[in-house]
Amino acid sequence: MKMVKPIIGITGNFGDKGCELAQGYYLSVVKAGGTPVVIPPHNDKEALLRLLDTLDGILFSGGGDINPLLLGEEPLPQLHSVCPQRDEPELFLVREAFHRQIPMLGICRGIQVMAAALGGKVYQDMYEGQGARTEGQGARSKGQEDCSAFEEQGARSKEGKGQGARSKGQENCSAFEGQGVSSCSLPPAPCPLLKHSQDMPREFASHTVRIAEGSLLRELFGKGTLAVNSFHHQAVSEPGPHLKVSAQSPDGIIEAVESSEHKALLGVQWHPECFILGGDETMMPIFRWLVDEAKTFSQAKHIHDSYISLDSHCDTPMFFTDNSKENVAMFGTRSDKVLVNLPKMTEGRLDASIMVAYLPQGERTPEAYKAVTARTNRLLTQIEEIVGANSDRVGLAETAEDILRLKLQGKKAILRGIENGYAIGKDISLLAAFKRRGIVYMTLCHNGDNDICDSARGNGEHGGLSPFGREVVQEMNRLGILVDMSHAAESSFYDALELSKVPIVCSHSSARALCDHPRNLTDDQMRALAKRGGVAQTTVYQGFLRKDGCATVVDAVEHLCHAARIMGVEHVGLGTDFDGDGGVPGLADASEIINFTRHLLHRHFSEQDIRLIMGGNFLRVMAAAKQSS
Repeated sequence: MKMVKPIIGITGNFGDKGCELAQGYYLSVVKAGGTPVVIPPHNDKEALLRLLDTLDGILFSGGGDINPLLLGEEPLPQLHSVCPQRDEPELFLVREAFHRQIPMLGICRGIQVMAAALGGKVYQDMYEGQGARTEGQGARSKGQEDCSAFEEQGARSKEGKGQGARSKGQENCSAFEGQGVSSCSLPPAPCPLLKHSQDMPREFASHTVRIAEGSLLRELFGKGTLAVNSFHHQAVSEPGPHLKVSAQSPDGIIEAVESSEHKALLGVQWHPECFILGGDETMMPIFRWLVDEAKTFSQAKHIHDSYISLDSHCDTPMFFTDNSKENVAMFGTRSDKVLVNLPKMTEGRLDASIMVAYLPQGERTPEAYKAVTARTNRLLTQIEEIVGANSDRVGLAETAEDILRLKLQGKKAILRGIENGYAIGKDISLLAAFKRRGIVYMTLCHNGDNDICDSARGNGEHGGLSPFGREVVQEMNRLGILVDMSHAAESSFYDALELSKVPIVCSHSSARALCDHPRNLTDDQMRALAKRGGVAQTTVYQGFLRKDGCATVVDAVEHLCHAARIMGVEHVGLGTDFDGDGGVPGLADASEIINFTRHLLHRHFSEQDIRLIMGGNFLRVMAAAKQSS
């Protein structure tokens, strides 16, 4: 891909002469290697959404106060002039850019808009607000502020299928806990509130800020203290669930925030664009960061536009109900109830998702078999219903050719699978019936032994595949159904690997070397799988990524990198387990798939590598299964 200068949208101010922009903003972006374009203040949401599709990054510029009514507050006497032309469109832009993973930089008012839009809070007047807050805490007065800053900013808890759906027998973790900033260990000291609106020229610094260890700003500037300018009376009071504090002034005012979820988000309270006007390039690392992240995002968009991206495992049908209209609405709109739906697939530039009919292991009686088969058919029907009702934007697929055809039509693709061979009981003829319904793979077991094989969480009933299980694998080969060995015991895995004439898959399994869990694959399993042409799809369930602490997208990337080192990049991919407890900060739902691609680019995977990882490898094995039938 030929690299071009990324397009950086800069929000314009609104004054007596209409839209205006201080030159420091665009000069700094140009010097950093970007192409600046001005975003005039207007509230045509459709036009703003179309604009977002053209941008590689956004800079939210400084300006007047935010209307407190938009933040659920009444105005204080200290409130200055607000700009209603800017407030609503900029809050909208932040939220929509956040959903699309577009890199963002907020400056002064911009940091406040970012925080407010993403669930944080802003002081209408920091002098009044800081004093009121500390008096309420009984800790310090307005004139004597405690500088033990950088309080823990815990991130939100994402329940996943802990929302009353299932646990799949796995240990649950509140995956978004503890992603806040760590204490910067600043010593407590009496610090009067500083003057935050300097009278000296704008290109000169007037006070210092302390930068947290391990923060993005510390990485950019390589030091813990930075001299900055200051022109504000409003400030971020709480960063909210998606941001964390990365710098504070000596009086405890939040001076910078960044993403708590490993995304390209940065906000600063000072005006770094002013320094370049005096020939001072001290603040250029901030603008180079924005432009570099915009380049990476542009490259990620190009990869997703040029190739098929596929998530090999999601459990969204678990959230379907008997109300088909409710299911259709949940999938067709940006519902918070599910992690995979059309808007989120569009935002994350995900082309295809394999939705499975999940069956928890139950009793093995004739009555139970009849019931579970009926449930499997009902779930597959519900998948077909949600696709049919949204046929202008999505279609059913069974092959790579189907996915590509839909992609060229501007549509997403839904493929079908079955999770747990319990669906067929002891009736092998049901495989052909389910193949006619369009399934591309069947996971042979779940958390418990069944009539086909032993599970990683079972009792070792068969010592691997049962005699019936061997027939099942052979029949799946004949029909062109992929054999999925996620959840299987090692004995079952090796039996299937040896028996199958088609490469097998592990649709959602991570690396045991990094997280010792029986559901994960050992290095020996990975080598054997690669030798037979199979693929292992890294999953993003907390319990399979880390045994201690809470996992993030960085851990998911580490698992994939490990698998690629062991197996080769031609045998790895992504199977999120979204809506089945899968999802971690930075890769929390389908809208954040492109953030995973961004992290792969940061780890120096090539475009060709990422094409294979994000779908090419799994599609290759699907094609092999089709050819064998």
